[in-house]
Amino acid sequence: MPSIKVIGAGLAGAEAAWQIARHGIEVELYEMRPIKTTPAHHTDCFAELVCSNSLKGAGLENAAGLLKEEMRRLDSLLMRVADQVAVPAGGALAVDREKFSASVTKLLEEHPLIHISRQEVKDLPMSEVAIVATGPLTSDELALEIQKMTGEDALSFYDAAAPIVTLESINTDKAFWASRYDKGDPDYLNCPMTEEEYRNFYNELIQAETAEVKGFERSKVFEGCMPVEVMASRGEQTLTFGPLKPVGLIDARTGKRSYAVVQLRKENREGTLFNLVGFQTHLKWGEQQRVFRLIPGLEQAEFVRYGVMHRNTFLNAPKILKSDYSLRQAPNLFFAGQITGVEGYVESIASGLVAGLNAVRRINNQPTLLFPAETALGALARHLEGSPSVNFQPMSINYGLLPPLEKRIKAKKEKNAKISERALAKLEEFKAAEGLS
Repeated sequence: MPSIKVIGAGLAGAEAAWQIARHGIEVELYEMRPIKTTPAHHTDCFAELVCSNSLKGAGLENAAGLLKEEMRRLDSLLMRVADQVAVPAGGALAVDREKFSASVTKLLEEHPLIHISRQEVKDLPMSEVAIVATGPLTSDELALEIQKMTGEDALSFYDAAAPIVTLESINTDKAFWASRYDKGDPDYLNCPMTEEEYRNFYNELIQAETAEVKGFERSKVFEGCMPVEVMASRGEQTLTFGPLKPVGLIDARTGKRSYAVVQLRKENREGTLFNLVGFQTHLKWGEQQRVFRLIPGLEQAEFVRYGVMHRNTFLNAPKILKSDYSLRQAPNLFFAGQITGVEGYVESIASGLVAGLNAVRRINNQPTLLFPAETALGALARHLEGSPSVNFQPMSINYGLLPPLEKRIKAKKEKNAKISERALAKLEEFKAAEGLS
């Protein structure tokens, strides 16, 4: 009987194993804990929630809520367990983390088609259909093997990312399109600052509160990358000679050069999301919103991702992964979880679900499943394949990844609800066409 190997029993690996087994395929599930532990884990249970116990928003006016509902409709094990062990959390889905992990572990251990090995895997299984779901703290030996196979520039060992905002939340009356020295197309949105505006922003930035760096992250985080607040602390003019330098950027509306300029660069092919160039940061999230909204044009900015700097092993997905989560150069090898470049609990589960379904398709010589772009599952996977591969950074699900509605709706809650309604309709059509249950 054919079998599929799943390496790692975190959120993504656990979901992938379940999806494979429920389709009648045997699973060899490998988990290195407790034989070998990580600095972030505290138990040897599967699907351990190492940080928060929240799986983010529950409602369908929230992108994470939509993603969870899509997975429920595809018989996600982890969504089923999460709903069973939920605890009160207002508009979010939060769980009793111990019951959650214990329940997932018990269900997988008891499944007759899932065979569990508590051992570390150090080599990639290239000759069989397999899923690598080893997470952001992938062991050094396996990470080295992945790097050797995919290339030196295909694997990152820490996450140093700038905040990302939606285009529609930027006040384009204050910003202008241009590339420095007018080289190439005017692909950047530029937020000009007067001297007074810059000094106000600078003073708030250097006084803002930073997040705590965990001990096991310190040696990795700042190699070759400096947080914008650290750069600013070196002198008031440091940023104006660095990421905020105004040289070569003339505002056509005034014909003048500003005192400082914050540049925003497209984060996705559709141009609905933009990142703040050079703004990798270790500020607390609330501080990022408060300080970065002092930038002209970003007063009402909607942050779909805050800047982060932490230990994180992840692939340069656009360069090496396809939207079914398989490796371009080895189609039988799939990746799932945060190692793919998705960020967050729910996103990791989603990648495991899709990778698991496609691994089944591969071993059965069936066509690949590519979820519609209008669904959260499809949008997340397509973002990994279609993002610019230069400076690729992990991403959580957000409505900016889904195609906009044909009819513009100003009210955010109503707009998001309509996007979710469209997504679920598309999912049901897709399920019927593909025979998914």
